[in-house]
Amino acid sequence: MNRSKFVAILTGVISLILGIAYLILVQLLDLRGEMIPAPINLLPLWFH
Repeated sequence: MNRSKFVAILTGVISLILGIAYLILVQLLDLRGEMIPAPINLLPLWFH
């Protein structure tokens, strides 16, 4: 019983850490500003 409780708590903590890290990553990427598409004239001719 003790081992299964420890595993449940450990997986919960890992899940919380991953969730918080994901939210921080999304916020950091959002701070970079609006995504601007690449200019068409800089793309290779075969890509059009």
